[in-house]
Amino acid sequence: MKILLFGLGSIGQRHLRNLVRRFGNDLEVIAFRKTRRKLVFTDDLKVEDDSSVEEKYNIKSYYDISKALREKPFAAFICTPTRFHVKNAIDAANAGCHLFIEKPLSDSMENIEELKAICEKNNLTVYVGFQLRFNPVIKLLKEKIKAGAIGDLLSVHAEIGEYLPGWHKYEDYRKMYASKKELGGGVVLTQIHEFDYLYWLFGMPEKVFALGGKLSGLDIDVEDTADVLLQMNFMKRTLPVSVHMDYIQRPPARTCKVIGTKGKIIMDLVKTSLTVINSEGSKEEYDFSDYKRNQMYSDELDHFFNCIKNKSQPVVNLNDAINSLKICLAVKQSLEKKEIIKLDNYNEE
Repeated sequence: MKILLFGLGSIGQRHLRNLVRRFGNDLEVIAFRKTRRKLVFTDDLKVEDDSSVEEKYNIKSYYDISKALREKPFAAFICTPTRFHVKNAIDAANAGCHLFIEKPLSDSMENIEELKAICEKNNLTVYVGFQLRFNPVIKLLKEKIKAGAIGDLLSVHAEIGEYLPGWHKYEDYRKMYASKKELGGGVVLTQIHEFDYLYWLFGMPEKVFALGGKLSGLDIDVEDTADVLLQMNFMKRTLPVSVHMDYIQRPPARTCKVIGTKGKIIMDLVKTSLTVINSEGSKEEYDFSDYKRNQMYSDELDHFFNCIKNKSQPVVNLNDAINSLKICLAVKQSLEKKEIIKLDNYNEE
């Protein structure tokens, strides 16, 4: 199994470690790189001293993409900064590689239709890395909503906040792609997971309104705070959904509260817990504190290769990723224009 990795940063190396665990000696890894950084990361984002990623994993690195593609890899993992995802994916798709693309799909709609056409022509499997779809807490939330555990839904409040300089201890936050407009950074696109799971739960919004921007003293040129209101149509009823996002909070927060006519559900992804409270105040509590974070990434990798083998549609296909991106682009447009944005022409496939 020959795999091409675009990028060997923290997420690229996470997929690399999981590939090694899955395929062992049957795995051959090549990489396309723009930097010559040798750092080796662990699952908990610590740096191994005196190690080289190429030497540890026997990786052959290329700095010319055409030479890398001459190796005829079976699949490509796109783990470069957001701005380059579609370009890298098109190069790999033209060479016949199945695609695992890290989220978000891009920071614009440019060249996405070209990518779709190439993938369809070459009959390629494309999965986009929204690993929260495999998180047992979110999966249980989806089940509870589908079962009508709290009646008709009235509103949803989601939050994601974490201090950006604390993300990667090994690098200056000002140099991260999440901090740079030119690389597709900003809290809206970088934390697109919230919009993806809300889209998965409730469908596409009809309207979007957002307030925020760069409100902190962080040395970045992108938005670090956004408060977003989405108007959904769920089960033929209007459903207001609010999302708070920031690069500032300490300690981190990642929650979702769903309010219904017969109670509410509170999800906490930091504590990995879910609580269902009925209208009389009785609680059902679910604790997933033993769940290991890397399991999501391992599960999505298994899912990707199973989809290739079975020629089945991934749980997050290219159209899903396009829809999540359209939500984010509407949010960013609303932040800039300070007005309501309608999402009239989204793809419902």
